[in-house]
Amino acid sequence: MQFDIKTTEKKNTALVQVQGEVDMYSSPSLRDTLARLFKNNITAVVVDLTNVSFMDSSGIATLVEGLQWSKKQKRHFILAGLGDTVYNALSLTKLDNVFTIHENVHQAFEAVTKKNMKES
Repeated sequence: MQFDIKTTEKKNTALVQVQGEVDMYSSPSLRDTLARLFKNNITAVVVDLTNVSFMDSSGIATLVEGLQWSKKQKRHFILAGLGDTVYNALSLTKLDNVFTIHENVHQAFEAVTKKNMKES
């Protein structure tokens, strides 16, 4: 499966759709994408991992870095659509308790909308 990233923005929320394997060769591209988004005036980043077939430690480190940027800038960072492989990698490192994780993108966007309404 070829690695690909698509980014769209909707109502101050960025959706990052990742496809393929996230490893030491492709994770710099994901990192660059996330870094650009945190320079924009958005309130949340949703990372859709539905089509990610594999993620190694460099991919996990990239997600952790995104989470750190979000906390520093008081923005939401949400993972969605984790398959068993990615979820198991996060679970083994106990990061499944650190990230906000939703079953799918739709649920992630609903959660962002509710959080934004509470903060208004």
